[in-house]
Amino acid sequence: MEQYILSLATAHPYQVYAVIAFLALVEGPIISMICGALLSLGQLSFLPVYLTLMAGDAIGDAIWYYLGHRFGYNFVKRFGKYFGITEARIEKVKSGFHEHKNKILFASKVTNGLGLSAVVLFAAGLSKIPFDRFMAINILGQPIWSGMLIAIGYWLGNLYIQINNIMGRVGIVIIFIVIVIALTNYGKYILRKTEKSKQQQLRDQK
Repeated sequence: MEQYILSLATAHPYQVYAVIAFLALVEGPIISMICGALLSLGQLSFLPVYLTLMAGDAIGDAIWYYLGHRFGYNFVKRFGKYFGITEARIEKVKSGFHEHKNKILFASKVTNGLGLSAVVLFAAGLSKIPFDRFMAINILGQPIWSGMLIAIGYWLGNLYIQINNIMGRVGIVIIFIVIVIALTNYGKYILRKTEKSKQQQLRDQK
């Protein structure tokens, strides 16, 4: 498998990086860590992968911004449930934008919004934050975010190489899965917990 990936990357480098860019656009964190693991195995070159991942992820962010800017709440009502985007979450983000839009956008970029980046990006477009400001902040945070994910993947890839037994390698795969789940769901868990807490406080006040 490793030899196949290497030969493919050597014979068709542009196609391989085009696929990486597309996958980064769809699911940047996961593909970034996978590419980091492939770097540790010597299957890819760092700089092309790094630039490709950043470009794909940035394009994905711009698409979410455009959807918010162009379609707004109509998109939320029809498709929001499939992406974890609700009117309540949008309003919470928008309320923070009034005073801290730059900080929120930057923090969301370098933490994947704690699993809620789509909400933040969509809300930025819906709030009509200037696109040049949006992309400037995005570009500042993107190298940090992509670099961190590549480093995690590289570290896991090195562990995978060093461990020769099956159970050890299964453990590495499990660690990878746990990291992915944490990145994509922790923010949603915290938000649900906060919402339940507020609902309980309202019931107690009654």
